[in-house]
Amino acid sequence: MNSKYINYFAFIIISLTSIVFAVNYFFTDAIPHAVTQFFIWASVFGLTLFAIKKRSLTTWILVCLVIGAAVGHQWPEAGQGLQVLSKIFLKLIKTIVGPLIFATLVYGIAGHSNIKQVGRMGWKSLLYFEIVTTLALFIGLAAINITKAGEGIIQPTDVTETIQAAEPKGWQEIILHIFPENIAKSMAEGEVLQIVVFSVIFGIALIMVPEKKRKVMVDFTQSLSEVMFKFTNIVMYFAPIGVGAAMAYTVGHMGLSVLIPLLKLLLTLYGALLVFVLIVFVPIALIIKLPLKQFIKAIGEPVSIAFATTSSEAALPRAMEAMESIGVPRKIVSFVMPMGYSFNLDGTTLYLALASIFVAQAAGIDLSFGEQLIMVFTLMVTSKGVAGIPRASLVILMGTAASFNLPVWPIFIILGIDELMDMARTSINVVGNCLASAVIAKWEGEFDPTLEAQEVFKTELYESNNDDNK
Repeated sequence: MNSKYINYFAFIIISLTSIVFAVNYFFTDAIPHAVTQFFIWASVFGLTLFAIKKRSLTTWILVCLVIGAAVGHQWPEAGQGLQVLSKIFLKLIKTIVGPLIFATLVYGIAGHSNIKQVGRMGWKSLLYFEIVTTLALFIGLAAINITKAGEGIIQPTDVTETIQAAEPKGWQEIILHIFPENIAKSMAEGEVLQIVVFSVIFGIALIMVPEKKRKVMVDFTQSLSEVMFKFTNIVMYFAPIGVGAAMAYTVGHMGLSVLIPLLKLLLTLYGALLVFVLIVFVPIALIIKLPLKQFIKAIGEPVSIAFATTSSEAALPRAMEAMESIGVPRKIVSFVMPMGYSFNLDGTTLYLALASIFVAQAAGIDLSFGEQLIMVFTLMVTSKGVAGIPRASLVILMGTAASFNLPVWPIFIILGIDELMDMARTSINVVGNCLASAVIAKWEGEFDPTLEAQEVFKTELYESNNDDNK
């Protein structure tokens, strides 16, 4: 069958199914049960054909999410029996967390030891990055606490059990728990915060080692991080089965009402990112007198690439060219933007704040503001260096949730719409790093958005292309 007709069929049948369920929602059981079942499985069939033609992991995750929901709704006991598949996926994900955090953090610190050499530009960049990502963190916290998207998912009996299982500790125990006594034990038990502390100290110590000896370990951590990203990609091939099984179990156990908070979470994220842009990015741009129309036009292409690929790294070359084209010197762009991809993940930070509290709300765990801060600051640190890898932030979220005694089944639900959220947060990461390069250039007194500067860039780009062609 022609792929175009498959797309039409899938769209039409899903639209009809939505209408049928909307009618049943507003006019209780107005449509016979057999008719609703027919449309459910017709939608599953249409989506499966679409996924076969599309051959995309993301598409299969979304399709298996729907299939899992259908199986859990139609055969609740069978759906709950599929939980073992979701647990297999969870175990594979947990094996990634420790090595990934260690490698990305150590390389992020020691691999950027040139910060000492560039001095002034380095501390200005880090100061700006931390201020902006902290603002993103607080906006994310405020948004999820206002909408409370995760509340109402589980039954009251489950809430009581979860709260008893996650009894809060005293402040002394919390502080002691941050510091590792055995890094192998910390990795084995998935203690994310302890791995972070060890990795940060290890990275700082590595900077103090002579260049000849440091290079071996820096190269090792760089290689390890790349291997773990590939490992993540392999594990993610099992994601459709794990997600489908998790959704079948969840719907079989709790019913289809679990999908409503998911839509609330998606809308909360997009709303929070819009607020972040309006109250953080726009004022910063106005303060440095950045020509907004020119800036928006320049970053349009790299942001589109980031939105479509859900990878900040894919957009990096065009983003760097875009900022040079509006007057940011190449030496500043080439320093600030790659560094920002490790330390300035505004969209990812905001998302992690939302998602982590969503998990707690779904589990019925009432976290104090202090407990929320500890969790999201941990996530903010552990997320450094994962901007270029689709769904890597989900791996970090799973590890941290387990470390803070939160259940992981809400994260499986989030995975179903993670691609839609990843598009938005990755785009904001790219916008944030483009803006950061302009801020540092202005701070250094080297930002020149004049036509002359743009002409110089165009001339250099033309000559560079000619050299490449030769």
